Amino acid sequence: IKKQQQDVLGFLEANKIEFEEKDIAANEENRKWMRENVPEDSRPASGNPLPPRLFNDSRYLGDYNAFFEARENNAVYAFLGLTAPPGSKVGEPLLTASL
Repeated sequence: IKKQQQDVLGFLEANKIEFEEKDIAANEENRKWMRENVPEDSRPASGNPLPPRLFNDSRYLGDYNAFFEARENNAVYAFLGLTAPPGSKVGEPLLTASL
C-alpha cells in the first residue's frame, strides 16, 4: 500500500497537480469519509476499501489499479477529470487522495 501511495503522490507532485491528501490511518473522520464515498460496486467483497483511492471533489475516480492503467495509457488527466496541460502526453477541481 505504501509503495502505491508514494507512486500516486509522486506523480501528482511531479506534474504539479494540486491535491488534498487525506490520511485515513491517523484520522477516523477521513477513514469514514473514504468508506462512505467509495461506491458499493467498487468495494471489496469483505472488509473495507483500502487506499489509495482517488476522488475529484467527492466523485470517486478509482483505486490504484485504475490510476496505474490510466497512466500506462497516457490518460491520467482524463481519468482525474482534469484538462491536460499544453504539450502533455498525459491525457481544476481539487483532487483528493485517500491514503
